[in-house]
Amino acid sequence: MRNLSRRQFLASTAAAGTAALVPSLLVPGRPTLAAAITTVSVGTRTIEVNGRPATVFGLTQPGGSHGLSAQAGQRFRVKLENQLDQETLIHWHGLTPPWQQDGVPNLSEPSIGSGSSHDYDFPLERSGTNWMHSHHGLQEQRLMAAPLIIRDSAEASADVQEVVVLFHDFTFRDPAEILAGLQGSAHGAMPQGSVGQGSMEHGTADHGAMRPGATGQGSAAIAASAAHLRDVEYDAFLANDRTLRDPQVFRVERAGRVRLRLINGATATNFWIDLSGLEGRLVAVDGMPIEPLIGRRFEFAIAQRLDIVLDLPRGEGAWPVFAIREGDRARTGFFLATRGGTISKISPEVGEPAAPVGLALERRLKASHPLPDRRADRRHTITITEAPGYVWMLNGAVHGAHVPLEVREGERVELTFVDRTSMAHPMHLHGHHFQVVGVNGERLSGAMRDTVLVPAGGRVTVAFDAVNPGKWALHCHHLYHMAAGMMTTVEYRL
Repeated sequence: MRNLSRRQFLASTAAAGTAALVPSLLVPGRPTLAAAITTVSVGTRTIEVNGRPATVFGLTQPGGSHGLSAQAGQRFRVKLENQLDQETLIHWHGLTPPWQQDGVPNLSEPSIGSGSSHDYDFPLERSGTNWMHSHHGLQEQRLMAAPLIIRDSAEASADVQEVVVLFHDFTFRDPAEILAGLQGSAHGAMPQGSVGQGSMEHGTADHGAMRPGATGQGSAAIAASAAHLRDVEYDAFLANDRTLRDPQVFRVERAGRVRLRLINGATATNFWIDLSGLEGRLVAVDGMPIEPLIGRRFEFAIAQRLDIVLDLPRGEGAWPVFAIREGDRARTGFFLATRGGTISKISPEVGEPAAPVGLALERRLKASHPLPDRRADRRHTITITEAPGYVWMLNGAVHGAHVPLEVREGERVELTFVDRTSMAHPMHLHGHHFQVVGVNGERLSGAMRDTVLVPAGGRVTVAFDAVNPGKWALHCHHLYHMAAGMMTTVEYRL
């Protein structure tokens, strides 16, 4: 059978193309997370970045696999062991556990001390491309993140090769030094080579910046020309721990079908995914299925995931897939290559700077399984503001001084994010999936997600059903913004 020959092909080529971050556990047809407890150790590892060694964090199993895979309908049974000399805690991004197992320090559970462990056990209700990462301090910047793939039985038996790639932004600097520099600067203006604003004029049509006369609160305040893209500069951008100087090569079959499971694990960087000469079908975002959308380039905000299906050409070949930093020429990526395909040298920079990432793609997405039609029982507006000293606030308060957003079980809830700052913000709600239902005052029936980008001066509305009682984090997924106060909570009341 063709399915069997595909598996034989993958087994014979796995060593050549999947050794870095995509372990055997993440290859279709291999054992998934069973009823027995799986141990994940939080420790350190050494990688090489452009010829220099770097000590980073890792989330590994006893056999060395980095990341986890499981099957929908099973239970997520994991023992998390902390082998570091500092506290830590891991958030299961995209899953919907009981709130006491969500991995947010001092909200869902205490941090795990050095040498200690914590057990997790909850049902896995749906398949999808997810990831796991530290929610403790600035540990995520040092690559404390890994794929977390939940499959259904149909995916496990399909004649499709999976390629799982985690993207990251990398710095040799101490993240605490970066944050201190931002807090001591005038809105992030730092000496050359450390951090910077990366100023670029935004085009209002593609990324949702408010236009004069457009519907919204305040002056939207932020004129497009005043918006900027980033406030941290990086030494490298990684795809499965590797740069384009030594990219990962996934060996594929001629005329084969490939499902890319792409994860933007960057702490402060939005990307564009560029399929080069290939055309792909975007079939899921944030692990949630959408009506397929054909394209070659896709916007990819911090913490979001893209599932893209590719039908490869019949002949031999090698095809790079790039992640290009918004507003910049820098890029990273990986190769899909047949056995006879030739891998060419690829520049780490593209010819022209990429456009800002915004909401052009978001406006085109439609969920395969949208929320049922229903009027909202409760609405909250979350206004995003900033203050001197690198202070980022939701509804005028930093985390710790915030007023929780109250909901009740069974309600349909709408959240409207109004960005009055000079930057875009990827907003993530824990414990739920929401549907994008409005952009700059225009109603739509968009994708189901857990993270949505809110552009500078923009306004985005999402809706969710309150079906997972607890106390849940709602925050910007730009790590330094969250560390500087940009988090609140959604709390269920009786």
